[in-house]
Amino acid sequence: MRETRQENGPQRRAFDANTGSGRKRKQMQDRLSIAVFVDYDNIEIGVKSTLRREFDVSLPLGALKERGDLVAKFAYANWGRQEGATRQMAENAVQMVQRIPSPRGDKNGADINLALDALEMAFTHAHVNAFAIVSGDSDFIPLVNKLKEYGKTVFVVGGKAFTSTILQQNCHEFVSYESLLEDGDRIVPQPMPDRRERMDRPDRQDRPDRQDRKDKKERGPRPAPLELSQAYPLVERALQVLERRAVQPQLGLLKSTMLQLDPAFSERAYGAGSFSDFVDKLKKADFINVSGSGGRYLIERKGSGGTSEKFVPRPEEALPQLRDVLETHRMELEEGATAEELEQWMQTEYPEFQLPKYGFQQFSEFLNYAQDKTVVRLEPDEERGLIVQLGAEFYPPALPAQAPEPLPEEEEDEPQPIVEGQPTIFEPNPPPPKPKKTPTRKRPSAGAGVRRPRKRKPE
Repeated sequence: MRETRQENGPQRRAFDANTGSGRKRKQMQDRLSIAVFVDYDNIEIGVKSTLRREFDVSLPLGALKERGDLVAKFAYANWGRQEGATRQMAENAVQMVQRIPSPRGDKNGADINLALDALEMAFTHAHVNAFAIVSGDSDFIPLVNKLKEYGKTVFVVGGKAFTSTILQQNCHEFVSYESLLEDGDRIVPQPMPDRRERMDRPDRQDRPDRQDRKDKKERGPRPAPLELSQAYPLVERALQVLERRAVQPQLGLLKSTMLQLDPAFSERAYGAGSFSDFVDKLKKADFINVSGSGGRYLIERKGSGGTSEKFVPRPEEALPQLRDVLETHRMELEEGATAEELEQWMQTEYPEFQLPKYGFQQFSEFLNYAQDKTVVRLEPDEERGLIVQLGAEFYPPALPAQAPEPLPEEEEDEPQPIVEGQPTIFEPNPPPPKPKKTPTRKRPSAGAGVRRPRKRKPE
């Protein structure tokens, strides 16, 4: 028995070592390997026109690092016109893909290149199990659906103010750019100067302080957080799903369920730095019951009285007021008005209108939702910001042309006989009729009627 134990000892240690390595390998496989694709032209103009900020690629990359390993990073743009962004791309090890526009222009050139490269990586790199698309363009919806068909996890990073709501709801998780902004003011990164500017620069002693120059371009404060009552219906629905599955609702499982129901959910939109802080706020607001300790919390619903007492308006209930304002200022909107002007009109005509009541942090986010409902049409402009025009709802399609009523059938007249000498539509002045010839009988000859004898053949 001792010998057997001695022989099994090394085998057991080897088995334990193999089991430990297997667990590590499984953990490595469970961890996401993310490939990042940045549509720089779209995200840059979207952030600049809606948030009045400069796009900082380090913010979405930092948020994606919390979700997995970044194994590839690509950004698509005409970098000859984006010299100021090349430095921050190089500092974050983002591979810049040059897109040369054709003479006729190629509005969707970057979209096609990005989609083709992403699909090629999905086919050729089996270890890449997650993709992140940094853009707000709804043209990427087919790409997102195709990647999900191949079992890939898809993240979308964009602003709530300019990312299509359809794109937000069809990915696995939507990371809003607004939630990545820090509280207070944030310095905008300065573009790299040209060689001529560096040659014409004064000495360091004569130049003003760099911080003083940067303070001239500061980012505004982060949008105000939403009320917790806006998130309670989603929390309650997720808890109901877990109850039907007979699963104990813990923190991580609750958040994953909430993301399945609403990929655009973010606890930072409610002023929480983490999901545990978000749950603590719900507990203090008497929305849920929390039990347990040591990081193992169990969340339970308060009961059926929570939703009835705390009614939350839906986003579509804010559209009728917007329609009234658009109809009132229809003449001004024909040429396009800025989002700031439209917001002032809303405050003037509806002083009690509050965006957080309907789940929106900014007015541009509300307009983005209205654009998906065909109420308005938005065009980003780098200088003026968002330009608002009337949507397709105010220009209904023309009614289809009705087929003409069939005329009553007329009896077809029989063709009239043509009589010589009578006028017709073909010959208004016909020639006079020819005189008819009277038939003349031939007189019989003298021997007519007399039968002549037949001649006989000679024998």
